Amino acid sequence: MTLIKSISGIRGTIGGKPANNLTPIDIIKFSSAYAAWLKERHPNKRLKVVVGRDARISGKMVSSLVLNTLVGMGIDVVNVSLSTTPTVEIAVTLENADGGIIVTASHNPKQWNALKLLNEKGEFINDADGKRVLELAENESFDFAFVDELGFYDKKRDLIEKHIDLVLQLKLVDIEAVKKAKFKVVVDAVNSSGGVAVPILLEKMGVEVVKLYCEPNGEFPHNPEPLKEHLTDISELVVAEKADLGIVVDPDVDRLALVNEDGSMFGEEYTLVAVADYVLSKTPGNTVSNLSSSRALRDVTKKHGQQYTASAVGEVNVVNEMKARNAVIGGEGNGGIIYPASHYGRDSLVGIALFLTHLAKSGKTCLQLRKTYPNYFMSKNKIELNEGFDVDKLLQKFAETNKNEQINTIDGVKIDFENGWVHLRKSNTEPIIRIYTESTTQAGADALAERILKEVKRLVYN
Repeated sequence: MTLIKSISGIRGTIGGKPANNLTPIDIIKFSSAYAAWLKERHPNKRLKVVVGRDARISGKMVSSLVLNTLVGMGIDVVNVSLSTTPTVEIAVTLENADGGIIVTASHNPKQWNALKLLNEKGEFINDADGKRVLELAENESFDFAFVDELGFYDKKRDLIEKHIDLVLQLKLVDIEAVKKAKFKVVVDAVNSSGGVAVPILLEKMGVEVVKLYCEPNGEFPHNPEPLKEHLTDISELVVAEKADLGIVVDPDVDRLALVNEDGSMFGEEYTLVAVADYVLSKTPGNTVSNLSSSRALRDVTKKHGQQYTASAVGEVNVVNEMKARNAVIGGEGNGGIIYPASHYGRDSLVGIALFLTHLAKSGKTCLQLRKTYPNYFMSKNKIELNEGFDVDKLLQKFAETNKNEQINTIDGVKIDFENGWVHLRKSNTEPIIRIYTESTTQAGADALAERILKEVKRLVYN
């Protein structure tokens, strides 16, 4: 059990002792600190914050504490209740709010929950602002409102529909082309909010929907991270239903994975690659993904004569780099699509609409489209750590050991080789070191991973 405070928000396991887990006391403390930060950011202003949650079991409890704490801090709240992360991001601007809190632990198992913190643009707060929130929480530097200054409470239940309508209005989304394609799609929403949002979007695009795990009850039927080993049920159902593809989202709908018509994986890394290929064909411009993402995006970007840049891991880092490079498309290789024409946040609904348009216009099957992209293979591994382990020291040792290689240290340690790369970094969301490798063959990626794992374990245990 643990409590993690990072650029990705305040994340922890439910229950246990305060300060070690995400308990009601911790939820109130960090919500209060966020409110105090907002007051510093917008002095002498009546503030408004949007709050939404995914369907996980602890969501109602956590969001109730967040909402009432904000009211107690004198802040007006808009409760959008069951929602998606990108919907809450968009709702901040639609409601002219000063910030937002999303109650979700994204891909983490059901015992986890988290507070994801947004600014007035509906974007994740940056590292400096996050550190200020943590400082305010540590010192309990906040005062609650007196009775006549309490915030007001408002409920809104139509934000998912408004979000979907905005997606369908995007210039590069062609509803008629998708309708003519007469797609049949299986949807696995891991029994969370995507079970509501994704079918609505697809039906408005004229797609026949087969629902799998779309009841938003928070009972995850499999590990909620949309990786191949967790998606055997949808793979089998796509084939059984003779569907054109399968669509998988994580509990808060900011990661998108696709399944080919034969039940094979399109590849989580290739969601962004395919969408970027389509966007770049219509609106030339730069692209950005993080250091742990596939080289395939770089290759596709070069194909279109544009420039690719890698950022540190973390959505806010990708967004900052996208703004600096004026990128027209970007995201993370875990299936996170960031399309600035919509908003600066990972959005599976945007990704689905753009991908289906691309697929319809291509005239290809999902598997045929996948075969048009360069083949890279990844191996994703991790080493669990004891509490208090000095990860930074370990990464420094690893960098020194490999100092004669081509090294990037803006986020952990990444080493580029001619036919592949390895990236080591401490996770923002779990007490682990992530070790990602990529090569032109799966055997090559696995062999590189095995070599690096042995080297890291030697450094950990010696």
